[in-house]
Amino acid sequence: MELWMIAPLAALASIVVAAYLFVYVNKQDSGTAKMREIARAIQEGANAFLKREFLYLTVFVAVVATVLTIFLPNGPIMGVAYIFGSICSGLAGYFGMIVALKANVRSANAAKEGLNKAFPIAFRGGAVMGLSVVGLALLGISVVYYLTGDPGIVLGFSFGASAWALFAKAGGGIYTKTADVGADLVGKVEMNIPEDDPRNPAVIADNVGDNVGDVAGMGADLFDSYVASIVAVMILAVGLAPGISSFDNPFVNLPLIFAGLGILASILGVAIVRVGKKGNPGKALNWGTYITCGIFIVMTLFVTLYLQQDIETWAQSSLESSLHPFQVWGALVVGLVAGVVIGITTDYFTSIDRAPAIRTAEASQTGAAINIITGFSYGLVSMFPPLLGIGIASGVAYGLAGVYGVGIAAVGMLSIVGMIVAGDAYGPIVDNAKGIAEQSGLEEEVIDIADRLDAAGNTAKAITKGFAIGAAGLTVLALLAAFQEISGATGFDLMNPLVLTGALIGIAMPPLFSALVMLGVGKNAFTMIEEIRRQFREIPGLKEGKEGVKPDYATCVDIATKGALKELILPSVLSIVVTLVVGFVGGIEALGGYLGGSIFSGLIFALLMANAGGLWDNAKKYIEAGAFGGKGSDPHKAAVVGDTVGDPFKDTAGPSLNTMITVMSLVASVFAPLIVMYALL
Repeated sequence: MELWMIAPLAALASIVVAAYLFVYVNKQDSGTAKMREIARAIQEGANAFLKREFLYLTVFVAVVATVLTIFLPNGPIMGVAYIFGSICSGLAGYFGMIVALKANVRSANAAKEGLNKAFPIAFRGGAVMGLSVVGLALLGISVVYYLTGDPGIVLGFSFGASAWALFAKAGGGIYTKTADVGADLVGKVEMNIPEDDPRNPAVIADNVGDNVGDVAGMGADLFDSYVASIVAVMILAVGLAPGISSFDNPFVNLPLIFAGLGILASILGVAIVRVGKKGNPGKALNWGTYITCGIFIVMTLFVTLYLQQDIETWAQSSLESSLHPFQVWGALVVGLVAGVVIGITTDYFTSIDRAPAIRTAEASQTGAAINIITGFSYGLVSMFPPLLGIGIASGVAYGLAGVYGVGIAAVGMLSIVGMIVAGDAYGPIVDNAKGIAEQSGLEEEVIDIADRLDAAGNTAKAITKGFAIGAAGLTVLALLAAFQEISGATGFDLMNPLVLTGALIGIAMPPLFSALVMLGVGKNAFTMIEEIRRQFREIPGLKEGKEGVKPDYATCVDIATKGALKELILPSVLSIVVTLVVGFVGGIEALGGYLGGSIFSGLIFALLMANAGGLWDNAKKYIEAGAFGGKGSDPHKAAVVGDTVGDPFKDTAGPSLNTMITVMSLVASVFAPLIVMYALL
């Protein structure tokens, strides 16, 4: 058996384990009739949004597949690979969301028996998402590679996954923050009612948003980065020994082998995560990640030792310069360590019990303005360590194994993405669980347990966003090198006017994209706020919580759905269209500068917004825990305003940017042969 077959076998194992965990979650008790009613409403809203979103995306996928089929030299097979990538990406997010919608109410019900009963349901529900993402991604890559033997066709699979992810993340992000901003500003600030109070008309839409944005959207996002990192390395490996069959080139197969081992490490990591009755969920999630990293390093070390002699012999006879297998393994470890460091940095700048969040909460005593200034400033500071880490990791990886090493470092960082996504999907599950507990009137002790689970979930989500952005940074650097390989460019000199012009346009794209999606949130939130106010004003007894009086949840769900689908089109399509215009007008040199500019600008904006948004959120939660007057106080209202500003930062624009720059890089690589032939300049 070829060793690269570890990849599809590990992918199948991942899907089987995900199915087993799904059955485990589904068997748990879903609680009272009231809890099931609330969970059903969330499920119906999420399904309604995804049904409409998938309809929009199906049309887009069909149009792009047709363009690829007609215009590219290997168009028909590239079009099929593109469609296959889109389907796999959509399925990964959808499967994860289904189990999240089952795990939320079951976690809330299990919280009656204690933290140690609720945690495994929520975490294993998240693990279904994580293992589905890596399983479907690696299985899809393996199938396309096995059938074609051409990493260039696998690039089409990656493009499909990335384009779908961009729409899913932007749409889900706009939806979730439309509901969240409206619910918070009217409910907490104006009406002085709890976050998940059933009197709030937007509360169901808010819970729906957690699933379509943080589960389905983030799953598609990391699916995209994971696939792109592997494909970039495969293409770079082809360039190491042109004319050699991909199946005979061990450097093409290594990223598949390493990714397969990463899945096995993630399965073991998921299996050992535990928390005691009075334990710390956040600590359990972190230790699960560290142990998974350790298992992965040991596994890849043994495989590298096993392959050492064969690779050395092949490299000396087939490559212009020999590439030692331990240089490649070193680059892999460097990427993994950089990912952990970025996660730790994000934890420091966003965690509820760290200095930045506490100082931002303290600043809220003077009002919303100082809260926002403080949080934004810490967000700016938080960019430096991860950017430094990405830079050092890239430099060390390049020194070890050239541009191939940079790509392998990205694979290393994303190798344990199954475990990372499990922690990320845990976040919205426990957020929903807390909401269901409050809305169904469970005891205060149960709500407190759900709150402890939720606090760990917020930090886990923030760490995942930082990790995803860092991974995207290394991935797009590898994709830039792959684009240079495909296009035949010798380099991109900034003193060249075409390169400089392209770079300036590229720098402008991430802030433009961010502005468009956040303006979409603002526009939709305005409509949502007016609707919430109208219901409190016109429905007798709603504010007082009279028995039998219910808000019109469905109207708020509909506002968020229609608004998100309308607002996601322009920024998503613009990212693709501008890339093609720059390429066909300015040529390969302008496009190379454009990609470089977008990478650096995208990383800066993504890190700033993800970290500042997470910081504002936990500063608010720190006050809600009793500091500086607690819930309902003036500092709390100021912190809610800061958190509301941060909502579209951390859940809409920030995490969408890494998908955006990946899509732009893939568009450039896919269309590079046409651009070389038909560019105007």
